[in-house]
Amino acid sequence: MDGILPALIVGFVIGLSGALAPGPTLVATIRSSLDCGWTAGPLVAAGHAAIEAIVALAIVAGLAAAADSVAVPVAFVGGTALIVFGALTVRESRTAVLAAPTDSATGSPLLAGVVTSAANPYFWLWWLSVGSGLLLKGLAAGAAVAVAFMIGHWASDFGWFGLVAAGTAGGKTILSVRQYRIILAACGVFLLLFGASYLWRAFSG
Repeated sequence: MDGILPALIVGFVIGLSGALAPGPTLVATIRSSLDCGWTAGPLVAAGHAAIEAIVALAIVAGLAAAADSVAVPVAFVGGTALIVFGALTVRESRTAVLAAPTDSATGSPLLAGVVTSAANPYFWLWWLSVGSGLLLKGLAAGAAVAVAFMIGHWASDFGWFGLVAAGTAGGKTILSVRQYRIILAACGVFLLLFGASYLWRAFSG
């Protein structure tokens, strides 16, 4: 992740692995789209991104000053977490489904994105391990690289949640169960390989 384009790609693929995984924010997107239509997707993603922006700024502000002293521990935690999350994603892909809940949404999709993100322990675990490590790595290569990583990450959220909302509102199936599981498994494999590569480069250089 030494340039803007690689940072965009890494941010997008890693972000997609999280967006694809079944969880409260994905459920909120499906629920909200039943009431609000396709606009629910971008609104939920915007709420999710707002929380992530605050967390990312806090991480940078808190860790940037001590980047040299925490680089190795953060690299170890981040790389290990990527491998763990990758393995869990591959396992989850065997049974994952895109199912619409029977009850419809109430309230704001934007607020749903904020609440479901902030209340999700996986969200905080991800940002305090993987996210912090990649942000610091991007920051070391330049602020533009760190920003590119975040843009790629958010592009996956807006793209996937928007697609799910549009399909749900139109009564269509976005992907077959098999296609969904294959894509999720591929994201998991990417996390495994990237995590191993990340650890290797962090400790060999």
